[in-house]
Amino acid sequence: MNPAILIPVLCIVILMLCNVPVWIAMFAGVLPYFISLNHFGFAAGTAIQRLVATMETTSYLAIPYFVTAGAIMNYSGISKRLLDFADALIGHLTGGLGHVNVLLSVFMGGISGSAAADAAMECKMLVPEMERKGYSKEFSAAVTLASSLITPIIPPGMGLIVYAMLAEVSVGRMFAAGYLPGFLTAILMMILVYVISKKHGYKGSREKMAPLKEILKLALDGFWALIIPFGLLMALRSGMFSANEAGAFCAVYALIIGAFVYKELKPKHIWPILKESFLGTATVMMTICGAMAMSYWLNVERIPNMLAQVIVQSGLSATGFLLLVVVMLLIFGMFMTSGITILAPLLVPIAAALKIDLIHFGMVMVFTLGIGNMSPPFGIVLYQVSSLLQIKLEKLIKASFPFLVLMIACALLYALFPWFSTFLPAVLYG
Repeated sequence: MNPAILIPVLCIVILMLCNVPVWIAMFAGVLPYFISLNHFGFAAGTAIQRLVATMETTSYLAIPYFVTAGAIMNYSGISKRLLDFADALIGHLTGGLGHVNVLLSVFMGGISGSAAADAAMECKMLVPEMERKGYSKEFSAAVTLASSLITPIIPPGMGLIVYAMLAEVSVGRMFAAGYLPGFLTAILMMILVYVISKKHGYKGSREKMAPLKEILKLALDGFWALIIPFGLLMALRSGMFSANEAGAFCAVYALIIGAFVYKELKPKHIWPILKESFLGTATVMMTICGAMAMSYWLNVERIPNMLAQVIVQSGLSATGFLLLVVVMLLIFGMFMTSGITILAPLLVPIAAALKIDLIHFGMVMVFTLGIGNMSPPFGIVLYQVSSLLQIKLEKLIKASFPFLVLMIACALLYALFPWFSTFLPAVLYG
């Protein structure tokens, strides 16, 4: 093995420890490797070509379209309508607003597709209302932090799209794989909310369930938002849209609904939407570009093949590998948000060699990395919620610990039982 193989690893680790952006660390890490082969001109050109080639791939057009759609929806009044509908359905239960917090994250999965966006929205909109109703800030923050994990696995979660592109699997199948784990996670989380609320005496936000007439009225008002995730899946399944076309349609759909149906989207919102769309797309795409340059190095040195061969020859079963991956991703997710782009090129070939369904594997990756993002000591969403709500990190960690244990149990459940991820894709796609 060429000793130069260690140069990119060393460079990437050093740069990331110096807080260099992930995509720069990955891209800069591979340059010394190629330079060390005494092909400086070819090396630099090859690395740049890998970056540019990624930007020119039409498959990635889905990313800016969905990012733009999410940005438009944040200004269209959809969130408020979904909140009112969720409260009418379950606000009367013990811990009512805690349940509303969880259900709103399920609804927002089809809108923002981002844990960070969901957490920020609920910190501003729902947590103050929970505090006014007598819920402690620690509990309110913990539910907000934990429920944000549901959002990325409900279509069109950005992690699902990125994994599908990197692993070269169907975006539609990845979307379908997210529903059962997303809904089951929400149900289990609501049970935990009920237990904690019962202990602390947190009552519902209303005395009894809303009348059917009110529920129907709120459902009708939020209908245009509620149909997005299911309509998106059906459109992909029927072949009406490709993933790119579905993203573009979502953006246009959100624009029309926000401007002409809900009439809350104003000309003054255009610049913030464009700014959020540009920054969101740039962040995701540059990370993918860095990952593709690193993936080229991995393939040249046949590192995934060697690792796969070692794991297969060691006798490690597919189940053992999945459990190892869960532990690794929990740790990795604590340190960065872009684990999919870095680890997918390395782990997917090994999973394929072990005959693991790549749709199932993708769901395990997206969900488990999300847990890392809410975990101490460095989970980025953990810090985001702590900062937005001005709550001490220690208190938030303590309050969110029961949810963290539940989420890890869910990750193990989804890793050990592929059915949760593969059943719906098999029904819809065969």
